[in-house]
Amino acid sequence: MRVNGTQLRMLVAVAVLSLCGACSHSNAAATPAGPVPGTFAGLAADAVNAVMTRWYVQGDTWRDCIGTTCRSRSADWGVDSMVNVLYERWKTTQDPVVVAMLRDVEPSEPHYGQPCTSPCNAGSDVPLWDAVAVMRTYAVTGTQNDLKVARDDYDVVARSTVFALGACPDIDYQNARSDGANTVVKTLETDANRILAAMLLWDQTKDPTLLADAKTMYAAVRRRFLDSTLALYTVYVQDQSSSCVQIPRRFFASANGVMMEAGLELSNATGDPAYAADAAATKHAIALLADPRGIFTDLQAENDIVEPLVLAMLRFAVDLNDAEARDWILRNAAAAANVRTADGTSYGRFFDGPAPAPGTIATIWQANGGFALLIAAAYLSPTGVPEARNPWPNATVQTQEITTGMLPYTFSFTGSGIALVGTIGETSAEPGHAHVLIDGQQMTDLTGIWQDKDVARTPSGQQPQLPNSVLFAWRWPSSGPHTITLAPGEPNTKEGPSFVHVQRELVIP
Repeated sequence: MRVNGTQLRMLVAVAVLSLCGACSHSNAAATPAGPVPGTFAGLAADAVNAVMTRWYVQGDTWRDCIGTTCRSRSADWGVDSMVNVLYERWKTTQDPVVVAMLRDVEPSEPHYGQPCTSPCNAGSDVPLWDAVAVMRTYAVTGTQNDLKVARDDYDVVARSTVFALGACPDIDYQNARSDGANTVVKTLETDANRILAAMLLWDQTKDPTLLADAKTMYAAVRRRFLDSTLALYTVYVQDQSSSCVQIPRRFFASANGVMMEAGLELSNATGDPAYAADAAATKHAIALLADPRGIFTDLQAENDIVEPLVLAMLRFAVDLNDAEARDWILRNAAAAANVRTADGTSYGRFFDGPAPAPGTIATIWQANGGFALLIAAAYLSPTGVPEARNPWPNATVQTQEITTGMLPYTFSFTGSGIALVGTIGETSAEPGHAHVLIDGQQMTDLTGIWQDKDVARTPSGQQPQLPNSVLFAWRWPSSGPHTITLAPGEPNTKEGPSFVHVQRELVIP
Protein backbone atom coordinates (compact mmCIF):
# COMPACT_ATOMS: atom_id res chain seq x y z
CA MET A 1 0.00 0.00 0.00
CA ARG A 2 1.32 3.43 -0.96
CA VAL A 3 0.65 6.18 1.56
CA ASN A 4 0.31 9.87 0.85
CA GLY A 5 2.31 12.60 2.56
CA THR A 6 -0.31 13.33 5.23
CA GLN A 7 -0.69 9.65 6.13
CA LEU A 8 3.09 9.24 6.29
CA ARG A 9 3.48 12.18 8.68
CA MET A 10 0.77 10.71 10.92
CA LEU A 11 2.53 7.33 10.92
CA VAL A 12 5.82 9.00 11.82
CA ALA A 13 4.25 10.90 14.71
CA VAL A 14 2.71 7.73 16.14
CA ALA A 15 5.97 5.82 15.68
CA VAL A 16 8.06 8.47 17.43
CA LEU A 17 5.72 8.49 20.40
CA SER A 18 5.78 4.70 20.64
CA LEU A 19 9.54 4.51 20.26
CA CYS A 20 9.94 7.05 23.05
CA GLY A 21 7.36 5.40 25.29
CA ALA A 22 10.07 4.31 27.70
CA CYS A 23 11.92 7.62 27.45
CA SER A 24 11.45 10.62 29.70
CA HIS A 25 9.13 13.28 28.37
CA SER A 26 12.12 15.51 27.66
CA ASN A 27 13.34 12.98 25.08
CA ALA A 28 10.12 12.85 23.09
CA ALA A 29 10.46 14.18 19.55
CA ALA A 30 7.52 16.54 20.08
CA THR A 31 9.51 18.59 22.60
CA PRO A 32 11.96 21.30 21.50
CA ALA A 33 15.08 19.68 20.11
CA GLY A 34 18.59 20.63 21.08
CA PRO A 35 21.89 19.32 22.40
CA VAL A 36 20.44 18.44 25.80
CA PRO A 37 21.36 15.21 27.58
CA GLY A 38 19.15 12.28 26.57
CA THR A 39 19.41 8.60 25.82
CA PHE A 40 20.65 7.25 22.51
CA ALA A 41 17.19 5.72 22.03
CA GLY A 42 15.52 9.11 22.31
CA LEU A 43 18.01 10.80 20.01
CA ALA A 44 17.69 8.00 17.45
CA ALA A 45 13.91 8.34 17.39
CA ASP A 46 14.34 12.08 16.91
CA ALA A 47 16.81 11.43 14.09
CA VAL A 48 14.36 9.17 12.25
CA ASN A 49 11.67 11.79 12.66
CA ALA A 50 13.97 14.44 11.15
CA VAL A 51 14.91 12.22 8.19
CA MET A 52 11.28 11.43 7.40
CA THR A 53 9.69 14.82 7.96
CA ARG A 54 12.42 17.37 7.21
CA TRP A 55 14.69 15.79 4.62
CA TYR A 56 12.11 13.84 2.65
CA VAL A 57 9.91 15.85 0.31
CA GLN A 58 6.40 14.82 -0.56
CA GLY A 59 6.72 13.72 -4.16
CA ASP A 60 9.42 11.13 -3.49
CA THR A 61 12.52 13.32 -3.45
CA TRP A 62 15.12 14.42 -0.91
CA ARG A 63 16.49 17.85 -0.11
CA ASP A 64 20.10 18.77 -0.85
CA CYS A 65 19.89 20.97 2.22
CA ILE A 66 17.34 22.28 4.67
CA GLY A 67 15.94 25.54 3.39
CA THR A 68 14.15 26.92 0.38
CA THR A 69 17.42 27.66 -1.41
CA CYS A 70 18.15 24.01 -2.20
CA ARG A 71 16.78 21.64 -4.79
CA SER A 72 15.33 18.21 -4.14
CA ARG A 73 16.18 15.07 -6.10
CA SER A 74 16.03 11.28 -5.99
CA ALA A 75 19.51 10.07 -7.00
CA ASP A 76 23.17 9.92 -6.01
CA TRP A 77 25.11 9.41 -2.82
CA GLY A 78 23.59 12.12 -0.65
CA VAL A 79 20.06 10.87 -1.29
CA ASP A 80 21.23 7.27 -1.04
CA SER A 81 22.73 7.93 2.40
CA MET A 82 19.30 8.80 3.78
CA VAL A 83 17.72 5.72 2.22
CA ASN A 84 20.49 3.70 3.86
CA VAL A 85 19.90 5.41 7.21
CA LEU A 86 16.28 4.25 7.05
CA TYR A 87 17.45 0.75 6.11
CA GLU A 88 19.73 0.81 9.16
CA ARG A 89 16.77 1.80 11.35
CA TRP A 90 14.66 -1.02 9.96
CA LYS A 91 17.51 -3.50 10.33
CA THR A 92 17.85 -2.65 14.03
CA THR A 93 14.18 -2.18 14.97
CA GLN A 94 11.97 -3.72 12.23
CA ASP A 95 10.09 -0.42 12.39
CA PRO A 96 6.94 -0.76 10.19
CA VAL A 97 6.92 2.99 9.55
CA VAL A 98 10.23 2.62 7.72
CA VAL A 99 8.63 -0.03 5.51
CA ALA A 100 5.81 2.38 4.60
CA MET A 101 8.30 5.18 4.03
CA LEU A 102 10.51 3.21 1.65
CA ARG A 103 7.50 1.94 -0.25
CA ASP A 104 6.67 5.60 -0.79
CA VAL A 105 10.21 6.15 -2.07
CA GLU A 106 10.21 3.21 -4.53
CA PRO A 107 8.41 4.87 -7.48
CA SER A 108 11.17 7.50 -7.70
CA GLU A 109 14.12 5.08 -7.54
CA PRO A 110 16.65 6.02 -10.24
CA HIS A 111 16.37 3.60 -13.15
CA TYR A 112 18.98 4.09 -15.84
CA GLY A 113 18.89 3.15 -19.49
CA GLN A 114 21.18 0.97 -21.54
CA PRO A 115 24.90 0.77 -20.72
CA CYS A 116 27.07 3.42 -22.36
CA THR A 117 28.97 2.12 -25.39
CA SER A 118 30.33 5.49 -26.56
CA PRO A 119 31.06 8.73 -24.70
CA CYS A 120 27.69 9.69 -23.28
CA ASN A 121 28.42 12.38 -20.69
CA ALA A 122 27.68 9.87 -17.94
CA GLY A 123 29.15 9.17 -14.53
CA SER A 124 29.95 5.68 -13.30
CA ASP A 125 29.66 6.17 -9.55
CA VAL A 126 26.10 7.53 -9.47
CA PRO A 127 24.21 4.47 -10.80
CA LEU A 128 26.21 2.20 -8.50
CA TRP A 129 25.53 4.27 -5.39
CA ASP A 130 21.88 4.08 -6.46
CA ALA A 131 21.99 0.32 -7.10
CA VAL A 132 23.15 -0.31 -3.52
CA ALA A 133 20.44 1.97 -2.13
CA VAL A 134 17.76 0.19 -4.19
CA MET A 135 18.95 -3.13 -2.77
CA ARG A 136 18.62 -1.68 0.74
CA THR A 137 15.05 -0.76 -0.13
CA TYR A 138 14.43 -4.26 -1.44
CA ALA A 139 15.70 -5.74 1.84
CA VAL A 140 13.04 -3.72 3.68
CA THR A 141 10.04 -3.96 1.36
CA GLY A 142 10.61 -7.18 -0.59
CA THR A 143 9.30 -5.50 -3.75
CA GLN A 144 10.48 -7.65 -6.65
CA ASN A 145 10.78 -4.76 -9.09
CA ASP A 146 13.60 -3.40 -6.93
CA LEU A 147 15.76 -6.32 -8.05
CA LYS A 148 15.28 -5.39 -11.70
CA VAL A 149 15.96 -1.70 -11.03
CA ALA A 150 19.12 -2.47 -9.07
CA ARG A 151 20.39 -4.93 -11.70
CA ASP A 152 19.79 -2.44 -14.50
CA ASP A 153 21.60 0.30 -12.55
CA TYR A 154 24.52 -2.05 -11.93
CA ASP A 155 24.64 -3.11 -15.59
CA VAL A 156 24.92 0.52 -16.74
CA VAL A 157 28.53 0.36 -15.56
CA ALA A 158 29.33 -3.37 -15.48
CA ARG A 159 28.30 -3.87 -19.13
CA SER A 160 29.60 -0.52 -20.38
CA THR A 161 32.58 -0.20 -22.72
CA VAL A 162 33.51 3.42 -21.93
CA PHE A 163 34.58 3.34 -18.27
CA ALA A 164 37.05 0.42 -18.14
CA LEU A 165 39.70 2.03 -20.34
CA GLY A 166 43.10 3.71 -20.04
CA ALA A 167 46.40 2.45 -18.67
CA CYS A 168 44.62 0.47 -15.95
CA PRO A 169 41.36 -0.72 -17.53
CA ASP A 170 40.73 -3.04 -14.59
CA ILE A 171 39.21 -0.05 -12.74
CA ASP A 172 36.62 2.43 -14.01
CA TYR A 173 36.83 6.07 -14.98
CA GLN A 174 34.44 8.26 -13.04
CA ASN A 175 33.21 10.03 -16.18
CA ALA A 176 32.82 9.29 -19.87
CA ARG A 177 32.42 12.60 -21.64
CA SER A 178 32.40 13.35 -25.33
CA ASP A 179 34.36 16.57 -24.71
CA GLY A 180 37.10 14.71 -22.81
CA ALA A 181 36.66 16.84 -19.69
CA ASN A 182 37.51 15.25 -16.34
CA THR A 183 38.13 11.80 -17.78
CA VAL A 184 41.44 11.32 -15.98
CA VAL A 185 40.06 10.44 -12.55
CA LYS A 186 39.09 6.95 -11.45
CA THR A 187 37.25 6.79 -8.14
CA LEU A 188 36.79 4.03 -5.61
CA GLU A 189 33.25 5.32 -5.17
CA THR A 190 32.50 3.50 -8.42
CA ASP A 191 34.35 0.26 -7.95
CA ALA A 192 33.65 -0.30 -4.24
CA ASN A 193 29.93 0.13 -4.88
CA ARG A 194 30.18 -2.08 -7.95
CA ILE A 195 31.49 -4.88 -5.73
CA LEU A 196 28.88 -4.34 -3.02
CA ALA A 197 25.99 -4.01 -5.49
CA ALA A 198 27.09 -7.24 -7.20
CA MET A 199 27.20 -9.08 -3.89
CA LEU A 200 23.81 -7.80 -2.68
CA LEU A 201 22.30 -8.85 -6.00
CA TRP A 202 24.10 -12.21 -5.95
CA ASP A 203 22.75 -12.91 -2.47
CA GLN A 204 19.23 -12.72 -3.91
CA THR A 205 19.74 -14.20 -7.40
CA LYS A 206 22.82 -16.45 -7.13
CA ASP A 207 23.82 -15.33 -10.64
CA PRO A 208 27.43 -16.58 -10.94
CA THR A 209 28.44 -13.68 -13.19
CA LEU A 210 27.81 -11.30 -10.30
CA LEU A 211 30.08 -13.17 -7.91
CA ALA A 212 32.76 -13.44 -10.59
CA ASP A 213 32.63 -9.71 -11.29
CA ALA A 214 32.78 -8.89 -7.57
CA LYS A 215 35.86 -11.07 -7.07
CA THR A 216 37.61 -9.59 -10.11
CA MET A 217 36.84 -6.00 -9.10
CA TYR A 218 37.88 -6.65 -5.51
CA ALA A 219 41.32 -7.81 -6.64
CA ALA A 220 41.65 -4.76 -8.90
CA VAL A 221 40.69 -2.39 -6.08
CA ARG A 222 43.25 -3.97 -3.76
CA ARG A 223 45.86 -3.56 -6.50
CA ARG A 224 45.05 0.05 -7.46
CA PHE A 225 43.48 1.86 -4.49
CA LEU A 226 44.96 0.23 -1.38
CA ASP A 227 47.54 2.40 0.38
CA SER A 228 51.09 1.06 0.18
CA THR A 229 51.55 0.92 3.98
CA LEU A 230 48.11 1.24 5.59
CA ALA A 231 45.04 -1.01 5.38
CA LEU A 232 43.03 1.93 4.05
CA TYR A 233 41.95 2.78 0.52
CA THR A 234 42.59 6.09 -1.17
CA VAL A 235 39.62 7.18 -3.24
CA TYR A 236 41.27 8.58 -6.40
CA VAL A 237 43.60 7.23 -9.07
CA GLN A 238 44.74 9.39 -11.98
CA ASP A 239 44.79 7.45 -15.26
CA GLN A 240 46.22 9.58 -18.04
CA SER A 241 46.29 6.68 -20.54
CA SER A 242 50.02 6.14 -20.04
CA SER A 243 50.22 5.53 -16.29
CA CYS A 244 48.02 5.08 -13.22
CA VAL A 245 48.99 6.98 -10.07
CA GLN A 246 47.15 7.28 -6.78
CA ILE A 247 46.24 10.66 -5.37
CA PRO A 248 47.65 9.52 -2.05
CA ARG A 249 45.78 9.09 1.19
CA ARG A 250 42.38 10.55 0.42
CA PHE A 251 40.61 8.19 2.80
CA PHE A 252 36.88 8.63 2.26
CA ALA A 253 34.70 7.28 5.07
CA SER A 254 32.23 6.07 2.46
CA ALA A 255 34.60 4.15 0.19
CA ASN A 256 36.41 2.48 3.09
CA GLY A 257 33.11 1.57 4.73
CA VAL A 258 31.76 0.09 1.49
CA MET A 259 34.95 -1.96 1.04
CA MET A 260 34.62 -3.27 4.60
CA GLU A 261 31.06 -4.43 3.97
CA ALA A 262 31.98 -5.82 0.54
CA GLY A 263 34.73 -7.88 2.15
CA LEU A 264 32.30 -9.36 4.66
CA GLU A 265 29.83 -10.18 1.88
CA LEU A 266 32.51 -11.86 -0.22
CA SER A 267 33.76 -13.85 2.75
CA ASN A 268 30.25 -15.10 3.49
CA ALA A 269 29.64 -16.02 -0.15
CA THR A 270 32.94 -17.76 -0.85
CA GLY A 271 33.88 -19.11 2.56
CA ASP A 272 37.28 -17.44 2.15
CA PRO A 273 38.29 -15.78 5.45
CA ALA A 274 40.88 -13.59 3.70
CA TYR A 275 38.14 -11.20 2.58
CA ALA A 276 36.90 -10.78 6.15
CA ALA A 277 40.47 -10.36 7.36
CA ASP A 278 40.96 -7.51 4.87
CA ALA A 279 37.78 -5.86 6.12
CA ALA A 280 38.88 -6.27 9.73
CA ALA A 281 42.26 -4.70 8.96
CA THR A 282 40.55 -1.66 7.43
CA LYS A 283 38.19 -1.45 10.40
CA HIS A 284 41.17 -1.38 12.75
CA ALA A 285 43.02 1.21 10.62
CA ILE A 286 40.06 3.63 10.81
CA ALA A 287 41.46 4.57 14.23
CA LEU A 288 44.26 6.39 12.37
CA LEU A 289 41.66 8.89 11.12
CA ALA A 290 40.66 10.00 14.62
CA ASP A 291 41.73 12.95 16.74
CA PRO A 292 43.59 12.30 20.04
CA ARG A 293 40.23 11.73 21.78
CA GLY A 294 39.54 8.83 19.43
CA ILE A 295 36.78 10.63 17.50
CA PHE A 296 36.64 10.07 13.74
CA THR A 297 37.45 13.15 11.67
CA ASP A 298 35.94 13.38 8.18
CA LEU A 299 38.03 15.87 6.22
CA GLN A 300 35.87 16.00 3.11
CA ALA A 301 33.75 19.05 2.44
CA GLU A 302 30.64 17.92 0.56
CA ASN A 303 31.81 14.91 -1.44
CA ASP A 304 31.78 12.15 1.16
CA ILE A 305 29.20 10.48 3.37
CA VAL A 306 29.92 8.76 6.69
CA GLU A 307 26.83 6.53 6.83
CA PRO A 308 28.48 3.59 4.95
CA LEU A 309 31.30 3.51 7.49
CA VAL A 310 28.83 3.48 10.39
CA LEU A 311 26.83 0.67 8.76
CA ALA A 312 29.99 -1.39 8.23
CA MET A 313 31.03 -0.84 11.85
CA LEU A 314 27.55 -1.90 12.97
CA ARG A 315 27.86 -5.12 10.98
CA PHE A 316 31.14 -5.89 12.73
CA ALA A 317 29.67 -5.04 16.14
CA VAL A 318 26.49 -7.10 15.70
CA ASP A 319 27.32 -9.92 13.29
CA LEU A 320 30.85 -10.56 14.56
CA ASN A 321 30.46 -9.32 18.14
CA ASP A 322 33.45 -7.06 17.54
CA ALA A 323 34.27 -4.98 20.62
CA GLU A 324 36.43 -2.48 18.72
CA ALA A 325 33.60 -1.62 16.32
CA ARG A 326 31.10 -1.38 19.17
CA ASP A 327 33.35 0.97 21.11
CA TRP A 328 33.94 3.07 17.96
CA ILE A 329 30.20 3.55 17.44
CA LEU A 330 29.38 4.40 21.04
CA ARG A 331 32.37 6.71 21.50
CA ASN A 332 31.66 8.63 18.30
CA ALA A 333 27.91 8.79 18.96
CA ALA A 334 28.52 10.22 22.44
CA ALA A 335 30.54 13.05 20.91
CA ALA A 336 28.34 13.53 17.82
CA ALA A 337 25.22 14.11 19.91
CA ASN A 338 26.74 17.48 20.81
CA VAL A 339 26.98 18.57 17.17
CA ARG A 340 23.25 18.24 16.68
CA THR A 341 21.61 21.43 15.43
CA ALA A 342 19.39 23.31 17.84
CA ASP A 343 16.22 22.24 16.02
CA GLY A 344 17.32 18.59 15.73
CA THR A 345 17.18 18.52 11.92
CA SER A 346 20.85 17.86 11.29
CA TYR A 347 24.30 17.04 12.66
CA GLY A 348 27.64 18.69 12.03
CA ARG A 349 30.18 16.96 9.81
CA PHE A 350 32.92 16.98 12.47
CA PHE A 351 31.72 14.78 15.33
CA ASP A 352 34.23 16.38 17.72
CA GLY A 353 33.61 19.91 16.46
CA PRO A 354 31.09 22.61 17.29
CA ALA A 355 27.45 22.27 16.30
CA PRO A 356 26.47 24.26 13.20
CA ALA A 357 25.71 27.85 14.14
CA PRO A 358 22.10 29.07 13.87
CA GLY A 359 21.33 29.94 10.28
CA THR A 360 24.07 27.68 8.89
CA ILE A 361 22.89 25.72 5.86
CA ALA A 362 22.76 22.02 6.76
CA THR A 363 23.40 19.69 3.81
CA ILE A 364 22.44 16.07 3.29
CA TRP A 365 26.12 15.07 2.92
CA GLN A 366 26.95 16.48 6.36
CA ALA A 367 23.84 15.28 8.18
CA ASN A 368 23.75 11.55 7.40
CA GLY A 369 26.72 10.51 9.53
CA GLY A 370 25.26 11.76 12.80
CA PHE A 371 21.89 10.23 12.06
CA ALA A 372 23.51 6.87 11.30
CA LEU A 373 25.67 7.00 14.44
CA LEU A 374 22.79 7.68 16.82
CA ILE A 375 20.65 4.93 15.28
CA ALA A 376 23.52 2.46 15.63
CA ALA A 377 24.24 3.57 19.20
CA ALA A 378 20.57 3.23 20.13
CA TYR A 379 20.62 -0.40 19.03
CA LEU A 380 23.84 -1.21 20.90
CA SER A 381 23.06 0.81 24.05
CA PRO A 382 19.55 2.28 24.10
CA THR A 383 19.97 3.78 27.57
CA GLY A 384 23.43 5.14 26.80
CA VAL A 385 23.89 8.89 26.97
CA PRO A 386 26.01 11.49 25.13
CA GLU A 387 29.02 13.18 26.63
CA ALA A 388 27.72 15.35 29.45
CA ARG A 389 30.05 18.25 28.78
CA ASN A 390 30.02 20.13 25.50
CA PRO A 391 32.90 22.63 25.71
CA TRP A 392 32.30 24.42 22.42
CA PRO A 393 29.77 27.00 23.75
CA ASN A 394 32.61 28.29 25.94
CA ALA A 395 35.17 28.49 23.14
CA THR A 396 36.84 31.79 22.40
CA VAL A 397 36.09 33.16 18.93
CA GLN A 398 38.68 35.13 17.02
CA THR A 399 38.54 36.66 13.57
CA GLN A 400 41.40 35.01 11.72
CA GLU A 401 41.70 35.70 8.01
CA ILE A 402 43.92 33.11 6.34
CA THR A 403 43.98 33.14 2.55
CA THR A 404 45.71 31.16 -0.18
CA GLY A 405 48.38 33.79 -0.75
CA MET A 406 49.48 33.48 2.89
CA LEU A 407 50.33 29.76 2.64
CA PRO A 408 52.19 28.17 4.27
CA TYR A 409 50.78 29.79 7.39
CA THR A 410 51.33 28.68 11.01
CA PHE A 411 49.56 29.96 14.10
CA SER A 412 49.85 28.94 17.74
CA PHE A 413 47.35 28.69 20.57
CA THR A 414 46.86 27.05 23.94
CA GLY A 415 43.74 24.98 24.36
CA SER A 416 42.09 21.57 24.09
CA GLY A 417 40.28 22.09 20.79
CA ILE A 418 40.40 24.10 17.58
CA ALA A 419 37.84 24.73 14.84
CA LEU A 420 38.35 26.74 11.66
CA VAL A 421 35.32 28.39 10.07
CA GLY A 422 34.77 29.68 6.53
CA THR A 423 32.54 29.35 3.47
CA ILE A 424 32.28 26.03 1.67
CA GLY A 425 31.97 26.58 -2.07
CA GLU A 426 33.28 30.13 -1.84
CA THR A 427 34.61 30.34 -5.38
CA SER A 428 33.67 27.22 -7.36
CA ALA A 429 32.13 23.78 -7.27
CA GLU A 430 35.37 21.80 -7.30
CA PRO A 431 38.95 23.15 -7.17
CA GLY A 432 40.60 24.39 -4.05
CA HIS A 433 42.33 22.54 -1.19
CA ALA A 434 45.10 22.96 1.40
CA HIS A 435 47.01 20.60 3.68
CA VAL A 436 46.76 20.73 7.48
CA LEU A 437 49.67 19.96 9.80
CA ILE A 438 49.08 19.57 13.54
CA ASP A 439 52.02 20.40 15.77
CA GLY A 440 54.26 20.08 12.73
CA GLN A 441 52.98 16.63 11.71
CA GLN A 442 51.04 15.73 8.58
CA MET A 443 47.71 14.07 9.21
CA THR A 444 47.20 10.45 8.13
CA ASP A 445 44.55 11.62 5.66
CA LEU A 446 46.22 14.17 3.37
CA THR A 447 43.00 15.83 2.23
CA GLY A 448 43.37 18.70 4.69
CA ILE A 449 40.75 21.31 3.81
CA TRP A 450 38.93 20.94 0.48
CA GLN A 451 36.89 24.08 0.91
CA ASP A 452 35.50 24.54 -2.56
CA LYS A 453 33.95 21.10 -2.96
CA ASP A 454 30.29 22.05 -2.75
CA VAL A 455 27.71 19.86 -4.47
CA ALA A 456 24.48 21.31 -3.09
CA ARG A 457 22.40 23.07 -5.71
CA THR A 458 19.49 25.51 -5.90
CA PRO A 459 16.31 24.54 -7.79
CA SER A 460 17.75 26.31 -10.84
CA GLY A 461 20.99 24.33 -10.60
CA GLN A 462 23.16 27.06 -9.12
CA GLN A 463 25.68 26.33 -6.38
CA PRO A 464 24.79 28.05 -3.10
CA GLN A 465 27.64 29.18 -0.90
CA LEU A 466 27.63 27.66 2.57
CA PRO A 467 28.89 30.38 4.99
CA ASN A 468 29.75 29.74 8.63
CA SER A 469 30.78 26.17 7.81
CA VAL A 470 33.25 24.29 10.00
CA LEU A 471 36.20 23.58 7.68
CA PHE A 472 38.27 21.71 10.23
CA ALA A 473 37.97 20.63 13.88
CA TRP A 474 40.30 18.76 16.22
CA ARG A 475 40.34 18.09 19.96
CA TRP A 476 42.78 16.82 22.60
CA PRO A 477 42.02 15.18 25.98
CA SER A 478 43.49 18.14 27.87
CA SER A 479 44.63 21.70 27.26
CA GLY A 480 48.12 22.48 26.03
CA PRO A 481 50.18 24.52 23.53
CA HIS A 482 49.64 23.62 19.87
CA THR A 483 50.34 24.85 16.35
CA ILE A 484 48.30 24.52 13.17
CA THR A 485 49.96 24.91 9.79
CA LEU A 486 48.02 25.33 6.56
CA ALA A 487 50.18 24.43 3.57
CA PRO A 488 49.55 24.60 -0.18
CA GLY A 489 47.98 21.56 -1.75
CA GLU A 490 49.60 19.97 -4.79
CA PRO A 491 47.44 20.66 -7.86
CA ASN A 492 45.79 17.57 -9.30
CA THR A 493 43.05 16.75 -11.75
CA LYS A 494 40.40 16.18 -9.10
CA GLU A 495 41.01 18.64 -6.28
CA GLY A 496 42.41 21.43 -8.38
CA PRO A 497 44.94 24.01 -7.16
CA SER A 498 45.47 25.38 -3.67
CA PHE A 499 42.72 27.38 -2.06
CA VAL A 500 41.77 28.29 1.48
CA HIS A 501 39.93 31.14 3.14
CA VAL A 502 39.56 30.76 6.90
CA GLN A 503 37.55 33.57 8.47
CA ARG A 504 37.32 32.61 12.15
CA GLU A 505 38.86 30.25 14.62
CA LEU A 506 37.27 28.81 17.75
CA VAL A 507 39.52 27.63 20.57
CA ILE A 508 38.40 25.55 23.56
CA PRO A 509 40.40 26.60 26.67
